[in-house]
Amino acid sequence: MVTKKITVLNPSGLHARPASVLAQAAGKCESDVIIKVDEKIIQVKSILNIMTAAIKCGTEIELCCDGATEEQDLNTIAALIESGLGEPISGR
Repeated sequence: MVTKKITVLNPSGLHARPASVLAQAAGKCESDVIIKVDEKIIQVKSILNIMTAAIKCGTEIELCCDGATEEQDLNTIAALIESGLGEPISGR
């Protein structure tokens, strides 16, 4: 398992649009992809799981990938989150 801590920079957090982009990207990964935030563990391949977590701008998350392509999957998903998941982001 590989992990990386990331701060969510989307001004509205991970609402429907960025959650959809994230879930679609994670769905293409061979690894299991989860986000840990506070005491929650979120399965990233489900848009509903992401949206229900109500992750807001400025929240630090831990992205975890476990599986055959975990390094590649972690890098891909982390870059996507850090780029704003297709939205303008705060702090840049």
